[in-house]
Amino acid sequence: MSVTSRYREAWEGFWQEAPEEQGAVFWDAEPTLTVGVHLAIFEPQLPDPNLPMVDLGCGNGSQTRFLADRFPHVIGADLSEAALDHARRADPAGQATYRLLDACEKTEAGALHAELGDANVYLRGVLHQAEPDDRQSLVDGLATLVGERGRAFLVELSEAARPVLMGLAQSPAGPPPKLAPVFRHGIAPGEVADDAVPVYLHAAGLTVLASGDLPLITTELAPDGTRIELPSKWLLAGRTA
Repeated sequence: MSVTSRYREAWEGFWQEAPEEQGAVFWDAEPTLTVGVHLAIFEPQLPDPNLPMVDLGCGNGSQTRFLADRFPHVIGADLSEAALDHARRADPAGQATYRLLDACEKTEAGALHAELGDANVYLRGVLHQAEPDDRQSLVDGLATLVGERGRAFLVELSEAARPVLMGLAQSPAGPPPKLAPVFRHGIAPGEVADDAVPVYLHAAGLTVLASGDLPLITTELAPDGTRIELPSKWLLAGRTA
Protein backbone atom coordinates (compact mmCIF):
# COMPACT_ATOMS: atom_id res chain seq x y z
CA MET A 1 0.00 0.00 0.00
CA SER A 2 1.10 3.60 -0.49
CA VAL A 3 0.70 6.43 1.99
CA THR A 4 -2.55 8.33 2.09
CA SER A 5 -2.74 11.29 -0.27
CA ARG A 6 -3.66 13.55 2.67
CA TYR A 7 -0.39 12.68 4.39
CA ARG A 8 1.69 13.28 1.27
CA GLU A 9 -0.05 16.59 0.56
CA ALA A 10 0.40 17.74 4.16
CA TRP A 11 4.15 17.22 3.96
CA GLU A 12 4.37 18.79 0.52
CA GLY A 13 2.62 21.90 1.82
CA PHE A 14 4.83 22.03 4.90
CA TRP A 15 8.09 21.85 2.96
CA GLN A 16 6.93 24.29 0.30
CA GLU A 17 6.53 26.90 3.04
CA ALA A 18 9.53 25.94 5.18
CA PRO A 19 12.39 28.46 5.34
CA GLU A 20 15.74 27.47 3.88
CA GLU A 21 18.02 28.32 6.77
CA GLN A 22 19.39 25.70 9.15
CA GLY A 23 17.38 25.46 12.34
CA ALA A 24 14.19 27.07 11.03
CA VAL A 25 12.26 23.79 11.26
CA PHE A 26 11.24 22.48 14.69
CA TRP A 27 13.23 19.22 14.55
CA ASP A 28 16.11 20.45 12.37
CA ALA A 29 18.66 20.72 15.17
CA GLU A 30 22.38 20.77 14.44
CA PRO A 31 23.47 17.32 13.27
CA THR A 32 26.10 17.12 16.02
CA LEU A 33 23.22 17.12 18.53
CA THR A 34 21.10 14.63 16.63
CA VAL A 35 22.52 12.17 14.11
CA GLY A 36 26.01 12.72 15.51
CA VAL A 37 24.89 11.42 18.90
CA HIS A 38 23.05 8.53 17.27
CA LEU A 39 26.02 7.68 15.05
CA ALA A 40 28.21 7.14 18.10
CA ILE A 41 25.77 4.41 19.14
CA PHE A 42 25.01 2.65 15.88
CA GLU A 43 28.17 2.95 13.77
CA PRO A 44 30.22 0.57 15.97
CA GLN A 45 27.38 -1.96 15.68
CA LEU A 46 27.17 -2.00 11.87
CA PRO A 47 28.50 -5.30 10.51
CA ASP A 48 29.30 -3.55 7.22
CA PRO A 49 29.59 0.25 7.35
CA ASN A 50 30.40 0.26 3.63
CA LEU A 51 26.85 -0.67 2.69
CA PRO A 52 24.78 2.20 1.27
CA MET A 53 23.28 4.37 4.03
CA VAL A 54 19.67 5.47 3.50
CA ASP A 55 18.36 8.42 5.51
CA LEU A 56 14.67 7.54 5.30
CA GLY A 57 12.43 10.55 5.70
CA CYS A 58 15.39 12.84 5.11
CA GLY A 59 13.42 16.11 4.91
CA ASN A 60 15.74 18.97 4.04
CA GLY A 61 18.81 16.76 4.27
CA SER A 62 20.66 18.28 7.26
CA GLN A 63 21.26 14.86 8.81
CA THR A 64 21.86 13.29 5.39
CA ARG A 65 24.81 15.57 4.67
CA PHE A 66 26.32 14.75 8.05
CA LEU A 67 26.07 11.04 7.23
CA ALA A 68 27.59 11.68 3.80
CA ASP A 69 30.74 12.99 5.51
CA ARG A 70 31.16 9.59 7.16
CA PHE A 71 29.85 6.94 4.78
CA PRO A 72 30.81 6.34 1.14
CA HIS A 73 27.31 6.16 -0.37
CA VAL A 74 24.44 8.03 1.29
CA ILE A 75 20.91 8.38 -0.09
CA GLY A 76 18.37 10.80 1.33
CA ALA A 77 14.86 9.49 0.65
CA ASP A 78 11.59 11.31 1.24
CA LEU A 79 8.04 11.25 -0.09
CA SER A 80 7.98 15.05 -0.49
CA GLU A 81 9.40 16.61 -3.64
CA ALA A 82 9.54 19.97 -1.86
CA ALA A 83 11.66 18.48 0.93
CA LEU A 84 14.06 17.00 -1.62
CA ASP A 85 14.28 20.37 -3.36
CA HIS A 86 15.45 21.86 -0.05
CA ALA A 87 17.95 19.02 0.38
CA ARG A 88 19.44 19.38 -3.08
CA ARG A 89 19.77 23.17 -2.82
CA ALA A 90 21.60 22.76 0.49
CA ASP A 91 23.96 20.19 -1.04
CA PRO A 92 25.32 21.82 -4.22
CA ALA A 93 28.40 19.60 -4.12
CA GLY A 94 26.19 16.50 -4.25
CA GLN A 95 27.66 14.85 -1.16
CA ALA A 96 24.57 12.64 -1.04
CA THR A 97 21.99 11.62 -3.60
CA TYR A 98 18.28 12.24 -3.05
CA ARG A 99 15.36 10.09 -4.07
CA LEU A 100 11.60 10.42 -4.01
CA LEU A 101 10.38 7.34 -2.16
CA ASP A 102 7.14 6.17 -0.63
CA ALA A 103 8.56 3.46 1.61
CA CYS A 104 5.04 2.21 2.36
CA GLU A 105 4.72 1.18 -1.27
CA LYS A 106 6.22 -2.29 -1.53
CA THR A 107 7.25 -1.97 -5.17
CA GLU A 108 9.10 1.31 -4.54
CA ALA A 109 11.07 -0.08 -1.60
CA GLY A 110 11.80 -3.21 -3.63
CA ALA A 111 13.02 -1.21 -6.61
CA LEU A 112 15.42 0.82 -4.47
CA HIS A 113 16.74 -2.35 -2.84
CA ALA A 114 17.23 -3.92 -6.25
CA GLU A 115 19.32 -0.90 -7.20
CA LEU A 116 21.36 -0.53 -4.01
CA GLY A 117 21.47 -4.01 -2.54
CA ASP A 118 21.27 -4.34 1.24
CA ALA A 119 21.55 -1.01 3.05
CA ASN A 120 21.92 0.47 6.49
CA VAL A 121 18.95 2.73 7.24
CA TYR A 122 18.57 5.73 9.56
CA LEU A 123 15.00 6.63 10.51
CA ARG A 124 14.63 9.57 12.91
CA GLY A 125 11.24 10.69 14.17
CA VAL A 126 9.33 9.40 11.15
CA LEU A 127 7.14 6.55 12.37
CA HIS A 128 5.01 8.62 14.75
CA GLN A 129 4.24 11.06 11.94
CA ALA A 130 2.85 8.32 9.71
CA GLU A 131 -0.84 7.51 9.66
CA PRO A 132 -1.51 4.57 12.00
CA ASP A 133 -2.60 2.36 9.09
CA ASP A 134 0.66 3.12 7.26
CA ARG A 135 3.09 2.29 10.05
CA GLN A 136 3.46 -1.44 9.46
CA SER A 137 3.86 -0.87 5.73
CA LEU A 138 6.56 1.72 6.45
CA VAL A 139 8.48 -0.72 8.65
CA ASP A 140 8.01 -3.44 6.03
CA GLY A 141 9.62 -1.08 3.50
CA LEU A 142 12.42 -0.42 5.94
CA ALA A 143 13.01 -4.16 6.26
CA THR A 144 13.11 -4.50 2.48
CA LEU A 145 15.87 -1.88 2.27
CA VAL A 146 17.86 -3.52 5.09
CA GLY A 147 17.76 -6.92 3.41
CA GLU A 148 19.89 -9.64 4.98
CA ARG A 149 23.06 -7.72 5.88
CA GLY A 150 21.97 -4.19 6.75
CA ARG A 151 20.93 -2.62 10.01
CA ALA A 152 18.18 -0.13 10.80
CA PHE A 153 18.56 2.54 13.45
CA LEU A 154 15.23 4.03 14.49
CA VAL A 155 14.72 7.02 16.76
CA GLU A 156 11.12 7.46 17.77
CA LEU A 157 9.30 9.76 20.17
CA SER A 158 8.30 7.92 23.30
CA GLU A 159 4.83 8.11 24.77
CA ALA A 160 6.16 10.64 27.28
CA ALA A 161 6.75 13.13 24.45
CA ARG A 162 3.09 13.57 23.61
CA PRO A 163 2.07 15.50 26.75
CA VAL A 164 5.11 17.75 26.25
CA LEU A 165 4.05 18.54 22.69
CA MET A 166 0.41 18.96 23.59
CA GLY A 167 1.35 21.29 26.40
CA LEU A 168 3.33 23.43 23.96
CA ALA A 169 0.52 23.37 21.41
CA GLN A 170 -2.11 24.38 23.93
CA SER A 171 -0.19 27.10 25.76
CA PRO A 172 -2.13 30.38 26.19
CA ALA A 173 0.23 32.13 23.78
CA GLY A 174 -0.25 29.39 21.18
CA PRO A 175 2.37 26.89 20.01
CA PRO A 176 5.98 28.03 19.64
CA PRO A 177 6.66 29.63 16.22
CA LYS A 178 8.55 26.64 14.81
CA LEU A 179 5.96 24.13 16.02
CA ALA A 180 2.94 26.06 14.75
CA PRO A 181 3.44 25.15 11.04
CA VAL A 182 3.47 21.44 11.91
CA PHE A 183 -0.01 21.68 13.39
CA ARG A 184 -1.22 24.12 10.73
CA HIS A 185 -0.46 21.60 7.98
CA GLY A 186 -2.29 18.83 9.78
CA ILE A 187 0.80 16.78 10.63
CA ALA A 188 0.52 17.01 14.38
CA PRO A 189 2.51 14.16 15.85
CA GLY A 190 0.58 11.00 16.43
CA GLU A 191 1.17 8.63 19.27
CA VAL A 192 3.06 5.38 18.87
CA ALA A 193 3.02 3.19 21.95
CA ASP A 194 6.52 2.41 23.18
CA ASP A 195 5.89 -1.32 22.97
CA ALA A 196 4.44 -1.09 19.44
CA VAL A 197 7.71 -0.35 17.64
CA PRO A 198 9.35 -3.71 18.41
CA VAL A 199 6.11 -5.40 17.32
CA TYR A 200 6.23 -3.61 13.94
CA LEU A 201 9.88 -4.64 13.52
CA HIS A 202 9.21 -8.27 14.44
CA ALA A 203 6.27 -8.46 12.03
CA ALA A 204 8.61 -7.21 9.29
CA GLY A 205 11.12 -9.96 10.03
CA LEU A 206 13.60 -7.82 11.96
CA THR A 207 15.04 -8.42 15.42
CA VAL A 208 15.74 -5.65 17.92
CA LEU A 209 19.46 -5.99 18.64
CA ALA A 210 19.85 -3.04 21.02
CA SER A 211 17.73 -0.20 22.38
CA GLY A 212 17.84 2.72 24.75
CA ASP A 213 16.58 6.19 25.63
CA LEU A 214 17.80 9.55 24.36
CA PRO A 215 16.10 12.93 24.06
CA LEU A 216 15.18 14.17 20.60
CA ILE A 217 16.65 17.64 20.39
CA THR A 218 14.58 20.40 18.76
CA THR A 219 15.43 23.91 17.57
CA GLU A 220 12.78 25.59 19.69
CA LEU A 221 13.20 27.17 23.11
CA ALA A 222 10.93 26.91 26.12
CA PRO A 223 9.67 30.16 27.74
CA ASP A 224 12.58 29.98 30.20
CA GLY A 225 15.06 29.94 27.30
CA THR A 226 16.10 26.29 27.56
CA ARG A 227 16.16 24.06 24.48
CA ILE A 228 13.07 21.88 24.14
CA GLU A 229 14.00 18.20 24.24
CA LEU A 230 11.47 15.44 23.61
CA PRO A 231 11.73 12.02 25.26
CA SER A 232 12.55 9.40 22.64
CA LYS A 233 13.69 5.84 22.26
CA TRP A 234 16.20 4.33 19.84
CA LEU A 235 16.33 0.81 18.49
CA LEU A 236 18.90 -1.00 16.37
CA ALA A 237 17.35 -3.80 14.31
CA GLY A 238 18.38 -6.31 11.68
CA ARG A 239 17.96 -9.87 10.55
CA THR A 240 19.59 -12.59 12.58
CA ALA A 241 20.92 -15.83 11.16
